[in-house]
Amino acid sequence: MNKINYQLVSDELIKKITEEKKKTGYIPSLLLHSCCAPCSSYTLEYLSDYFNITLYYYNPNISPEKEFLFRVSELERFTEEFDFKNKVSLVVPEYRPEEFIKISRGLENLPEGGERCYKCYELRLEKTAQYAKENNFDYFTTTLSISPYKNSAWLNEIGGRLAEKYKLNYFFSDFKKRGGYKRSIELSNEYSLYRQNYCGCVYSYAQMMKKNEEKLHSDEI
Repeated sequence: MNKINYQLVSDELIKKITEEKKKTGYIPSLLLHSCCAPCSSYTLEYLSDYFNITLYYYNPNISPEKEFLFRVSELERFTEEFDFKNKVSLVVPEYRPEEFIKISRGLENLPEGGERCYKCYELRLEKTAQYAKENNFDYFTTTLSISPYKNSAWLNEIGGRLAEKYKLNYFFSDFKKRGGYKRSIELSNEYSLYRQNYCGCVYSYAQMMKKNEEKLHSDEI
């Protein structure tokens, strides 16, 4: 089975949107699920040329709440400081970590990148799709594919499936391509954005701490 180049799919969507704008002047709306400011930085720089964007910060996986709130504050700061071509706004749903804990039961000890992560993608994208449907957005997508640690094939499969379920348009993407991830690092440095050293959940934090302890131990030997 051939792998899909989602950057080329994005290119075709952008071409279609640009041609439609030339004809009608209409700027489509995009609900963009955001995981953090660094991942949103390049994604917003890229997409805000073509869409009016609402960031949707639904991340019940992030723990503790202090971490959740700090990531929100960094996202708010970036959107206030960056000069976007089109409108960018932010919606932050109530923090409900129990929703992530529920879908993680039985999967707590799996390594990063496994079934628990798939369920987490699915949870966050479904809530995004529901909000997009309720508020009549033209498209929805997520910033998650910019990370080299996230499975873009899974994200696009889930997004496409939810688009069919809710009768929506999903913006297929692999934002890390064409230097997208590198650009996100450059923007993070330029705006002094907090770059977290773990995905966000208690399980990824525990694995990060274990790796740090193992490295420290090996350095001491």
